[in-house]
Amino acid sequence: MRSAPVPPPLAIEQALALFEPSRKPAEAHFEDGYLDLLGEDDPTGAHPGQRLMLSSALALIYERVWRPLGGRLLMGATGPGMVEERRIALRMLDLSPNSRVLDVACGPGNFTRGFARVADDGLVVGVDASRTMLAVAVRETGSSNVAYVRGDACMLPFRDGSFDAICCFAALYLIDQPMRALDEIARVLAPGGRVALLSSCHRGPLPAAAANALVRAVSGVRIFARDELTQALRARGLTGIEQDVVGLAQFVSARKPR
Repeated sequence: MRSAPVPPPLAIEQALALFEPSRKPAEAHFEDGYLDLLGEDDPTGAHPGQRLMLSSALALIYERVWRPLGGRLLMGATGPGMVEERRIALRMLDLSPNSRVLDVACGPGNFTRGFARVADDGLVVGVDASRTMLAVAVRETGSSNVAYVRGDACMLPFRDGSFDAICCFAALYLIDQPMRALDEIARVLAPGGRVALLSSCHRGPLPAAAANALVRAVSGVRIFARDELTQALRARGLTGIEQDVVGLAQFVSARKPR
């Protein structure tokens, strides 16, 4: 006899309540602890750097080895480490205990869990396309106010204005269509809400377009021109835009007008 389906955790139910009605699945697939909206679809991209994000081995070492090493390569030896990055993200997002927070391309939940501790009476949703990353995220997360969703950053399932704060750290440069992802981030951000980005930033003798073409062809990593993300956020109606360039990286924050 087939056992009765296990009801989804409360946080997943709360996340589902934020979905556009047309995007709400008829049957929720959450057997691995996260809600899977993609099934066999894979929006990750075909370049080596993008495919690596699906590796089960990388998911195990991402938070403690891979991501800190990547930060050092991007920002240099004197740039912020992971602890300081978390402080920067929290400062940029200005969370309250009741905030609804979206962590886009959340990976194994290394920032998601920190948001959950601050927004303890709110809801934190981590979205990623990688099964292996989300499996680790679920295993490492003990907070009951966190829901993980396997989905596409370029096609978020949520209603307009669903979240008070949205973070996308160290991921936008691997998303195949980053401007579509920014469209979606701006759309689901609530009036008065804040967005925080950490991404690549062009610095060097080559023109930005040439550097991007070279690096992206080899690795899949996009090199954004210095003003590309700030201009993109401004074009999407966000204000109060601030940018801090550190090495080959940039921290960018903005607010959606009320």
